[in-house]
Amino acid sequence: MKIKEDNKKVTNVNRILECVPNFSEGRDLKKIEKILEPFREKDEVKLLDYQRDEDHNRLVVTVVGSPEPLKKAVIEAMGVAIDVIDLRKHKGQHPRMGAIDVVPFIPLKNVGMTDAVAVSITVAKEISKIYKLPVFLYEESATRPQRRNLATIRKGQFEGMAEKLKDPAWQPDFGPAEIHPSAGVTAVGARMPLVAYNVNLDTNQLEIADSIAKRVRHISGGLRYCKAIGIDLKDRGIAQVSMNMTDYTRTSLYRVFELIRIEAKRYGVNVVGSEIVGLVPMAALIDTAVYYLGLEDFSTEQVLETRIWE
Repeated sequence: MKIKEDNKKVTNVNRILECVPNFSEGRDLKKIEKILEPFREKDEVKLLDYQRDEDHNRLVVTVVGSPEPLKKAVIEAMGVAIDVIDLRKHKGQHPRMGAIDVVPFIPLKNVGMTDAVAVSITVAKEISKIYKLPVFLYEESATRPQRRNLATIRKGQFEGMAEKLKDPAWQPDFGPAEIHPSAGVTAVGARMPLVAYNVNLDTNQLEIADSIAKRVRHISGGLRYCKAIGIDLKDRGIAQVSMNMTDYTRTSLYRVFELIRIEAKRYGVNVVGSEIVGLVPMAALIDTAVYYLGLEDFSTEQVLETRIWE
């Protein structure tokens, strides 16, 4: 379920940073409202969007603001999540290792990647001290090459993380070298915008979605800048290829959509729809529209809204 927020508090902010924290709660509305509260009615902070998914049992929040106020709001929301989420009781289709699973910061306006990395490191330090939470730095904030990839850090999930942290190679960047009993482990980092994109199939066989995900994701020889897993959407009786497109400018959404359609045919399966989780850069959708409409020499300058707000 996708919700759009409408407050105008960052209109005149000169430096804008984005944060897209993922919380391991997509079913309990009371808990979700508590987690969202720190992002509301704050000067220089704007809650743009949030999406909860009951099958994934996950909440994806998109919030923007001036770096310092945004940082404070994110830390406050993380504290709430630790209070209300217990991963020992958590069940869901999406891989997770923490109550606050991942906290990426994305530079938007008059903020560079260096600034985003600095904010992510500050947040990681503070939450490790305040909440006694082990924290890994990932993507552009990573301290080691093997920690750039979130999937590598998350491997083992909450249930296997206690054993993983015993390995000297997997000591957290900040905080204790043991999991928080109920909140697990968190990854904090800085990255460029990605697109969380899911494609739904007319089959309830998870192994088919898993097989297709393996063929399209980069780590298995598929498309560059594509991370993919198979998901069982039990409530809908279908399977899903769930993806993060980490650079939509180099691997377009239409490309992965068409590849999934091709791979699905070998199993006699059809694509029945797709979805964007959270917000998406306009350029990613324009690129796809240009492909399917066969537009020639089209540019974003021809989009009405971009000219209105120049």
